Amino acid sequence: MYSQSIDKLIAELKKLPSVGQHTAERYVFHWLARGKRDVADFVLSLKGVMDNVKSCEQCWNFTDTSPCQICADPKRDQTLLCVVADSQSVVALQKSGFNGVYHVLRGVLDATDPEGFSKIKIKQLFDRTVKDSDLLEIILALNPDLSGETTMMYLEKELHTKNPKIKISRLARGLPSGSDLQYADDITLESALKNRR
Repeated sequence: MYSQSIDKLIAELKKLPSVGQHTAERYVFHWLARGKRDVADFVLSLKGVMDNVKSCEQCWNFTDTSPCQICADPKRDQTLLCVVADSQSVVALQKSGFNGVYHVLRGVLDATDPEGFSKIKIKQLFDRTVKDSDLLEIILALNPDLSGETTMMYLEKELHTKNPKIKISRLARGLPSGSDLQYADDITLESALKNRR
């Protein structure tokens, strides 16, 4: 339909979440209309992310330095660990004023993906909770949908087995079921953290 180069870029953009054929086409033709300078800036930014961003060796968040700024901050409450599915959830909880530390799973358990367990950072979470003697509470802050609930039930059971002294809590039910954590407003997140069970 379009030239080979345009079709290839459209196909790559369609691999992104929530990007279909028409959205991908709009992006491509927007860049073409803006000119080479805007495209070059975009390419440089993307290259900068690929060259500089790495995993924090403690929490598995994406960062330019390891440990990340949050893990390296001595003022944070190291006894309180919040388990989230993705980096966007860290940003959302930071806005609510949470002052503990994080563990980013990089996904949740999915019954349709038999290799999913090995893709997410569950083993690293278990290793961390066994090694960290200062840890008093783990907050499971995953989305309250089917995959999130399944993951939290599994983690709660396994974490109690590995270290029964640690309190395991979840965010309060102030968050609507089936929603994404990163889209919740700051007040709802703050209330959910304060009223966790």
